[in-house]
Amino acid sequence: MDLALRDRFTGLWKNYFGGTALPIAFFYTEAETSAGMAPRAEKWSCFIGALSQVRRGKSLAFSAESIGCAGGKRYLGFGNKLRPGFEYFLSCGNQEIEGERYLRTPAQVEKFLKDAPWKPAPASRIVFRRWDMLEAMDEPEVVIFFATPDVLSGLFTLAGFDRNDLQGTIAPFGSGCASIIQYPLAEAFHEKPRAVLGMFDVSARPFVKSNELTFALPMNRFTEIIHYMDETFLTTHAWEKVRDRINRNAGQESAD
Repeated sequence: MDLALRDRFTGLWKNYFGGTALPIAFFYTEAETSAGMAPRAEKWSCFIGALSQVRRGKSLAFSAESIGCAGGKRYLGFGNKLRPGFEYFLSCGNQEIEGERYLRTPAQVEKFLKDAPWKPAPASRIVFRRWDMLEAMDEPEVVIFFATPDVLSGLFTLAGFDRNDLQGTIAPFGSGCASIIQYPLAEAFHEKPRAVLGMFDVSARPFVKSNELTFALPMNRFTEIIHYMDETFLTTHAWEKVRDRINRNAGQESAD
């Protein structure tokens, strides 16, 4: 990790987004790191909930054994096995399975699984750190913001600033962990990588704040954005009004 780049963005974020939280980042590794190892999952748990510790500054490494959800294991790349009858589970259900009803038919689920990106984990551990906690030996692959609408408006506009196609952000259907892991990982290999707006997954919503969504970018795209932030709307009076409200809301949240 280029620590000068880390510190440059930290300063830009504070200047333009005030007191709102820094993003988190992840990378896969076999090497020993200073991140603590997440404990073995003994029962079902949502991986998204565990990231709240990372957002507060605790670096964590996860292995397949740390993930207490089959979907989480899949979307972190630690396996590609689905429960029997998954096409019914995600859709309308059947006599044996209560369906989540996120898609109308099993056929839709099968097509979704065929088209959705999936990449096996290249190492046995995935490490998550808050941006300001990244170390020189780290090689972040994706940067993830947990953001309110005002912050999202800034991130969304930044992601489209230099694009002729005006399609700098996508919002694909998928689980909460897919939207911050598999989709942005796949975008890294596109000629024009896009940001991924996510955390629309109803099952994951209880594990984030009611006014939050996620905005995830592959590191190659995020680096480009850092370099042009000072050229953008962030320097205008229009953004100043939004930034002031972001600061007021952040201050109120801290007081609460």
